[in-house]
Amino acid sequence: MSFEESLIGLAFSLAATVGGGWWSLRRLSQARHLLDTPTSKIRSAAQGYVEFYGVLREQADTAIVAPLTGKPCLWWRFKIEEYCGDDDKRTWRVVERGCSEGWLLLDDGTGQCLIDPRGAEVRPSSREVWRGNLRHPRGPAQTGWKGWLDSGKRYRYSEERLHGGQPLYAIGEFRSSGGGRQGLDLGAAQGAVIREWKGDFAGLLQRFDGDRNGQLDEREWNRVRLAAQLEAEERHRQHSQRPAQHQMGKPREAQPFILACAGEDELARQFYWQAAGGALLCVAGALATTWLLNALLA
Repeated sequence: MSFEESLIGLAFSLAATVGGGWWSLRRLSQARHLLDTPTSKIRSAAQGYVEFYGVLREQADTAIVAPLTGKPCLWWRFKIEEYCGDDDKRTWRVVERGCSEGWLLLDDGTGQCLIDPRGAEVRPSSREVWRGNLRHPRGPAQTGWKGWLDSGKRYRYSEERLHGGQPLYAIGEFRSSGGGRQGLDLGAAQGAVIREWKGDFAGLLQRFDGDRNGQLDEREWNRVRLAAQLEAEERHRQHSQRPAQHQMGKPREAQPFILACAGEDELARQFYWQAAGGALLCVAGALATTWLLNALLA
C-alpha cells in the first residue's frame, strides 16, 4: 500500500471510529429517554417533555394527498432516485425528495393534541417502493425529442405516509394554552403591555399625560404601570377562559422528538441494535486506524 493510499485509508478509519461512536452514544441516549419517560394522558399531562400513545385523527377542512401515489393521508415523505453512471459503475442518485409539514392531530381518548412534525424523526408503517421510466410517476408521458431523450432513463420511487386511524407514539415538548392551565408571570406580562403601548407613544401621552407637557413624570409613570398591570391581568383572565389547546413540537434541548407507528419497546429495541452496530463500526475503525498508523510509522 502506497503512502497516499495509507493516508486515505487512515482518514476513512478515523471517520468510521468517530461516526460509529457518535451514532452508538446517540441511539443509546434516545433509547434511555424513551424508556425513562412515563406515558402521560393529554388531559392531565404536565408541561414539558412527555410521551403519548393515541390515534391519528383527520382535521376538518384539511385535505392532504401524497405526491407520488395520489393517496389521501395526513403526512407524507417521498424520494425519487435516478439510475445513472457510466458502464463501469452505475448507482441510484437522489434527484428529488420532499416531506409534508402539516400539523397532525393525536387523540388518546382524554383529549386531543396538535403536533408540529417539523424536526421530528417520523417512522411511519405505510411505505411503498416501485420503479418506472418517468421523472414523476404521476406526470404525463413526455413526447417528441424530450421523450426520446428520457426514454432510456430508470427511476425508483419511495413514499411513506401516515393515515387517519393509525396508532401513533409521540414523544416531544408539550405545551398547553387556555383552559386556565397557564400561570401568570405578572412582571413579564406587565412589561409586554408597556412595550406595546410605547409603540404608540402619542397615544400613551394622550392617556396618561395629565398636565399636557409632552412628558411623563414619575407620578404619571406609576399610573402607566398600574394600568398595564390591570390590563395584563384582564388579558390573562380572558385567555384562561378559552378552551384548552394542546400542542407538541421539537424540544429546545437535545432530547429525541419521535413520531412512530411502533410502540416504545419496539423503538427502544431498534435503537439498541443500531447502537450495537455503531459500536462495532467504532471498534473496527479504531483497529484499522491502529494498524494503519503502525504501517505508516514502521
